Amino acid sequence: MSADDWRPTASLESLKRRHEITQAVRAFFLAQGFWEVETPLLSRDTVVDTHLDPVPVTLAWDPATPEKGDRWYLQTSPEFAMKRLVSAGATAIFQITKAFRLAETGQQHNVEFTLVEWYRTGDRLAEGMQLLSDLAAAILKRGPATLISYQQLFQQYLNVDPLTASASQLRELAAQQNVSIPESFAPDERDSLLELLLSELIQPKLGQEEPVILYHYPASQAVLARLSEEDPRVACRFEMFVDGMELANGYDELLDAGVLIERNQASNMARRALGKPTLPEESRLLQAMQSGLPVCSGCALGLDRLVMAALGARSIDEVMPFPTRRA
Repeated sequence: MSADDWRPTASLESLKRRHEITQAVRAFFLAQGFWEVETPLLSRDTVVDTHLDPVPVTLAWDPATPEKGDRWYLQTSPEFAMKRLVSAGATAIFQITKAFRLAETGQQHNVEFTLVEWYRTGDRLAEGMQLLSDLAAAILKRGPATLISYQQLFQQYLNVDPLTASASQLRELAAQQNVSIPESFAPDERDSLLELLLSELIQPKLGQEEPVILYHYPASQAVLARLSEEDPRVACRFEMFVDGMELANGYDELLDAGVLIERNQASNMARRALGKPTLPEESRLLQAMQSGLPVCSGCALGLDRLVMAALGARSIDEVMPFPTRRA
């Protein structure tokens, strides 16, 4: 620990601009008729995802034995609790909250970060993308977003169809483009290869002028999105990129609890294959969905990265006062 470790990594001017952007985001949603909610950061439930790792917490009910207790989790997003509110009748809600993800380090990552998340009933994929585009235009002043499908993007930049290409074809493409493939990738693992090609060869070029919203991800990357009725090979999932950064991830939300059970099981199987601990497959969200989750679209946007884009910052340390290493 150095003598200057008490100091913030961001300038006070940048933190003031962060405050102004946060207030502008809040004003945007209030003007759209949303109301602000607060949900727990600590829960027994958590999103079951192959690549998202929540911070586990031992919740001791006896202070004399803090090492003994139940396994709870700091949330990777407020998604589960907010969907429970939607199932209970909330029609347009947003939240600005902290979220936590293990092993999140780097220029654009921190274990503890800030999310803006929202849900509105009656919205489908098109309305969800439009609302995200409107928000980005209001905050970044760089015009409306350009929309492009996942399939079109790969065909445009790499001349390959991501919905039909085999793992061997994707590996050959990576070799041609001098992209190193981690040894941990299984020989037939298509999704990891697609993500690698996207992040290494395409993503840095996206959103250098106006924001770009990428939609219709492969069905195998649906997470909590429903599949397209027109083309079940793709999911009604969308992401926004600005200055080569992923800023937001949204869905035309999955409504079928049975499908969520199947996806949870598949994600835990994949986690075991990677040597990761499994996560709870049963949750109060499942109960809420079985009770009835209405048609809705939801989205999570990284506030820290939004501020980075607005300020032209190169590191997340420039827009938050105390990143994890100084917390």
